[in-house]
Amino acid sequence: MIKCYCGSPQSFDNCCEPYIKGIKNPETAELLMRSRYTAYACAAADYLVETTHRSTREFHTKASILEWAQSNQWVKLEVLNATEFTVEFKAFYLDTAMKMNMHHEFSTFIKENGKWFYVDGSFPE
Repeated sequence: MIKCYCGSPQSFDNCCEPYIKGIKNPETAELLMRSRYTAYACAAADYLVETTHRSTREFHTKASILEWAQSNQWVKLEVLNATEFTVEFKAFYLDTAMKMNMHHEFSTFIKENGKWFYVDGSFPE
């Protein structure tokens, strides 16, 4: 059993994989954010593009997403706070020099037609 990359105690195939494969839709903004982190760990760029809101999708190309996902080794996700439409998290990763880095983001999400989308993020100091 492979544990899910998002930090859930569930297995990958019972946690984020059904979202990434389009079998299920995340029911909350936090579940979408966790599945998007997992998609980075799996280099599932199509899912990341599809779950980015159309208003900001032009700023996130599939090529740039894939490059970012594949050039890093994703180590751990910490969700610091989640509300209905926002998630603050820290994503830890090793870069190409195997140096540990941390991406701290306050993300906003929107739900349209029963489906959640990532809109954008800010980066707390």
